[in-house]
Amino acid sequence: MTDPDLPPRPKAAVMGDVADLAGVSAMTVSRVLNSPEKVRPETRDRVLQAVRALGYRPNSAARVLVTGKSGVLGVVSIDTTLYGPASTLYAIERAAREHDYLVSIASLSALNRRSIEEGVERLRQQSVDGIIIIAPHESATEGLRHLPPDLPVVDVGGGEDVHVPATAVDQRAGAVRATRHLLSLGHRTVWHISGPPNWIDASGRIDGWRAVLAAEGREIPVPLVGDWSAHSGYELGKRLPLEVTAIFAGNDQMAMGLFRALRESGRRVPEDVSVVGFDDMPEAAYFWPPLTTVRQNFGEVGRHAFALLRDRISGRESERRRLVEPELVVRESTARYPAE
Repeated sequence: MTDPDLPPRPKAAVMGDVADLAGVSAMTVSRVLNSPEKVRPETRDRVLQAVRALGYRPNSAARVLVTGKSGVLGVVSIDTTLYGPASTLYAIERAAREHDYLVSIASLSALNRRSIEEGVERLRQQSVDGIIIIAPHESATEGLRHLPPDLPVVDVGGGEDVHVPATAVDQRAGAVRATRHLLSLGHRTVWHISGPPNWIDASGRIDGWRAVLAAEGREIPVPLVGDWSAHSGYELGKRLPLEVTAIFAGNDQMAMGLFRALRESGRRVPEDVSVVGFDDMPEAAYFWPPLTTVRQNFGEVGRHAFALLRDRISGRESERRRLVEPELVVRESTARYPAE
């Protein structure tokens, strides 16, 4: 029963309203929403402006019946607050939103074959058009090999041997830049606090660090293995020998803990020890001293992942793997040795 004292609800816009405002046919509106590449740019822009002005929302059920597509993408991701995976997920959502796709997320407590298959099945039951899997863990590779062959899938952050289109930041290249930077400052060698070795990102960073030291004929210390947390960086920092002058931390959070351990031992950054991190999390510029680190362009990763998946959904061929180059951001946590 309607309350007579309440104002009437505004009527939801329908496709005909959009067509009238844009001065086009309803069929043209449908093309813009479902196959925008088939419509002239000026017409497409006019229709989209009308859609926004009216707050029009297409009926998803009708869209499936007409186009066979739901306009919804699925993302399978490990349930984590780590900066890298969380930023990757946000970047994918943003790229999808820019192209009027919705995103449904299946969060996993672990990345392995069984959990990935369960996450994919949950998303398939929602009639998603395709799925992006954020799989930075070696145990996830097996799960990627057993996905349904008719399902459009793209991998983000996985290894080089996955059989689906993939994109990732070039972790090895980032570690090479970090290690070369420290050697260029006069340090004899570089120690490394790594992430867990079963994480693909950690393995790539170890490989790049080790390759530079080997090519330069420098001593290669045994890496200290952390778990990505500031706590592990702190505990491992307390074990570093006094002769260490340069450290490449596997991520910024471990570098944060390392800073505290060095300070408590009476060693100054960068006067006594230079430190480089990895990620360029927003807080890195506000460490004291501000942290030199390797920036990962997660926005570009998200755009690549979406573009690869859209190609798969439409049946277009695309390259198998797109690598995104990282950037070394030099701040005050590194200096020449001995410090001048």
